[in-house]
Amino acid sequence: MLYLLADWLDYAGPLNLVRYQTFRAGATLMTALVIGLIVGPRLIDLLRVRQGKGQPIREDGPQTHLAKRGTPTMGGLMILLSLILSLLIWMDLSSPFVWACVAVTVGFGAIGFMDDLDKVTKNSHRGVSGKVRLLLEFIVAGIASYIVVSQISTWLYVPFVSNQAIPLGPFYYVFAAVVIVGAGNAVNLTDGLDGLAIMPVIIASGTFAIICYLAGRADFSSYLGIPHVPGAGELAIFCAAIMGGGLAFLWFNAPPAAVFMGDTGSLALGGALGAIAVASHHEIVLAIVGGLFVFEALSVIIQVFWFKRTGKRVFRMAPVHHHFEQLGWSESKVVIRFWIIAIVLALIGLATLKLR
Repeated sequence: MLYLLADWLDYAGPLNLVRYQTFRAGATLMTALVIGLIVGPRLIDLLRVRQGKGQPIREDGPQTHLAKRGTPTMGGLMILLSLILSLLIWMDLSSPFVWACVAVTVGFGAIGFMDDLDKVTKNSHRGVSGKVRLLLEFIVAGIASYIVVSQISTWLYVPFVSNQAIPLGPFYYVFAAVVIVGAGNAVNLTDGLDGLAIMPVIIASGTFAIICYLAGRADFSSYLGIPHVPGAGELAIFCAAIMGGGLAFLWFNAPPAAVFMGDTGSLALGGALGAIAVASHHEIVLAIVGGLFVFEALSVIIQVFWFKRTGKRVFRMAPVHHHFEQLGWSESKVVIRFWIIAIVLALIGLATLKLR
């Protein structure tokens, strides 16, 4: 909104700052943070009243989690609200990349909201059928993939190697949808401890804010040997909105959490990261930067696969963060150590920009 206004007024006076994506990214982060901090307490009170018993806690999980009974869920609504409002203020409304990412965020958020609502209403941790969820996710991801891929090439670029890409052709549409759905569910599986998922999401968003800005600049992308994607720089503002909304949520989600993110937030944020990676042509880099999410998802896949065939477990409990709790690690130790891993992986991901 402000970008279009500044453009209409020919960036007169202080409005000239709005011309720069770096300024708007910083302004978006602060706007989302302030909005989240303002609406947070009111939303938490509303959720607490409406949900009563809060998010159901699994009886077969770590016993320390039983003390969290009564904590409301769907806190992702706080993130989505602050994210969308800040974007509408600062983003370039003509950017198809941003609108595609917004569509994934809102669409996945709605799917997660239905799942959270079903859990709270039925007082069960099962939620909506997995098949129904996946179908809806692929429909949303498919639409977003069509929008994004129509703006970029269908080449899969390989990090650590200059000017190397794999031509996927029409299959790239399917690949893009799989990346988006996979990222959404990987973050969703990671969201099991206070602050565990949101901080790595913030770290990954900050990393991709840098990547998107550089990919959107012909000079920087040429120097670094990364794919140039005209218009991708606008996604840095989207990443900043995730960071601002995420920081506001973390303020209330810090142990002991006053609210849980729920599938409403985790699915939306994971899907958004997947869409950003596709739009910036850094899908493989997302697997590196978001390696923590990949590890969490793989732990569930390995556990289910091995248990069905042998009747034995590889991990004491999956996702893997519960495995470490069962080993005797305190919740705070698991969370902080996983944050450290997320930071290291983000640095490795940034290193791929130069090591080619």
